[in-house]
Amino acid sequence: MIKRLRKKFIIISMLSVTFVLAVLIAAINLFNYRDVVRNADDILEMLISNEGSFPDEEPPGGRQPEERDNRGGRRDGQMSPEMKYETRFFKIVLDNDGNVLSIDTGKIAAVDSSEAAELAGEVFSSGKTGGFKGDYRYKRSTAGDSTLIVFYDCGRSLDNARSFLGISVVISLIGLVIVFALIAVSSKAVIKPAAEAYEKQKRFITDAGHELKTPLAVINADCDVLEMESEENEWIADIRKQTERLTSLTNSLIYLAKTEEGSKTDAVRIDFPLSDIVSEEAESFKGLARSSGKSIEASVTPDISYNGDQKAITQLVSILLDNAIKYSPEGGLIKVSLKKNGSKIILAVSNDTTEPVTKENTDRMFDRFYRTDQSRNSETGGYGIGLSIAKGITEAHRGKIHASGSGKSIVVTVEL
Repeated sequence: MIKRLRKKFIIISMLSVTFVLAVLIAAINLFNYRDVVRNADDILEMLISNEGSFPDEEPPGGRQPEERDNRGGRRDGQMSPEMKYETRFFKIVLDNDGNVLSIDTGKIAAVDSSEAAELAGEVFSSGKTGGFKGDYRYKRSTAGDSTLIVFYDCGRSLDNARSFLGISVVISLIGLVIVFALIAVSSKAVIKPAAEAYEKQKRFITDAGHELKTPLAVINADCDVLEMESEENEWIADIRKQTERLTSLTNSLIYLAKTEEGSKTDAVRIDFPLSDIVSEEAESFKGLARSSGKSIEASVTPDISYNGDQKAITQLVSILLDNAIKYSPEGGLIKVSLKKNGSKIILAVSNDTTEPVTKENTDRMFDRFYRTDQSRNSETGGYGIGLSIAKGITEAHRGKIHASGSGKSIVVTVEL
């Protein structure tokens, strides 16, 4: 349990840190990209408004672009005199039918006239007024019988943005590794109080259980003496019955404390015929089921073997069958099945119920002392820890156990 708690703490902490970092990286890089696009649009707007060239003088009024220097940094203020020489762009003029009237690639060396005409044709056919074609940001303007399309080379700015994205991701991954190491080291100290409390609880249950065994044995012996000295009566019978119940509860609590961490020292793992175990247990419970007006159906795939603690697995099957019989109504049907699914062995026990099964029931079924009957009476003869022991046995064998309900039916499934 403590190992699972520590693992859960590490996972939740790492997911939280990863989410925060992902949001920060996404936000920073999104703003960086939007800044590149905005700067490109400002330059294109200036070129379009001057028929595809830079003005000789600063235009009166209007928005001025925030130019970037040759290292990708921003120069705040008006247009630099060097901007017209640093900016790489080309322009194409087309008629209303899409025929090229003129091409100017004098301000760029990476694109020739045929490539420029091809790009312009694609933009003209798309009908869009702006956007990206590869690393080129373009803007389209129609005036009279001609259409002007200007392409601005954003390659350097986009490369800087991509490099920044890559660097930020790498740094974040390194940061996550460091954070993981710190959390993994500190998690032991964080959950130490819970671990100590849990160990004290387990030790108390074990010690109290052993201490209770002596007085219970004395009470049983006293009952034997009273029966020899006087006739058996209802009071002695009641004392013996309640003593047996308390002894059974004590043994169950001790067993649960040992199995919860899979630390049962006397467990011996051997290969044994699981199919035979399940069939025998189902057969032995049929008499108990018939006596209470219920029936058991078994569907067991033969020749399934398993390597584990045979005694514990037998107890697991017994607990599931006993639980199904106790909590099914008169005339109810209990079904037990065993089959293989790939590398997994699936054991399922289902039974009818008197009331519809809710999600709360199935979620809490494996909690200690939880019983679906809120009155918690003893008519069923249970203590509410049987399924907790079943869960402990399953997890000690590195398996999974869960419950599901549908209408007035419930099924407990064990995967080994």
